[in-house]
Amino acid sequence: VQLQASGGGLVQAGGSLRLSCAASGRTFSMYAMGWLRQAPGKERDFVAAISNGGGTTKYADSAKGRFTISRDNAKNTVYLQMNSLKPEDTAVYYCASDFRPNNRLVSSQTDDYDYWGQGTLVTVSS
Repeated sequence: VQLQASGGGLVQAGGSLRLSCAASGRTFSMYAMGWLRQAPGKERDFVAAISNGGGTTKYADSAKGRFTISRDNAKNTVYLQMNSLKPEDTAVYYCASDFRPNNRLVSSQTDDYDYWGQGTLVTVSS
C-alpha cells in the first residue's frame, strides 16, 4: 500500500491550503482514511477522519469549523481542506489508512491506522 501526500507549503495566518493523498495498493473504497499531524517536538495527533463511503467524518476540536476532510473513491484520493490557518497548525501532515475493511466507523486513534504516507509539511507564518 502506498499513500502519497501533497499540497503542503508556506502560508500566512488566515490562509488556506488543500492537502491531497493518493492511495494505491489495496481497494481504497473499503477503508476509512485519516489525516494526522506532528508538530516539531510533539507527538503525532489526530486531525480528521472519514469513513470508507464518505458518509461519516470526525474532527479534532482544533480542526472543527476550519478543516474539511473529503474523499473521491473513483480517484483513490482523500483531501483535507484547511481554512483560517493558524501558526499552531504548523506541522507535518500525514494521511493514513484505517486497518479495518468495510468499517463505517472512523477512529481518532493512531493505532487504528496501519499504512501511512510520507507526510507533507505545512508552515503557517504569523
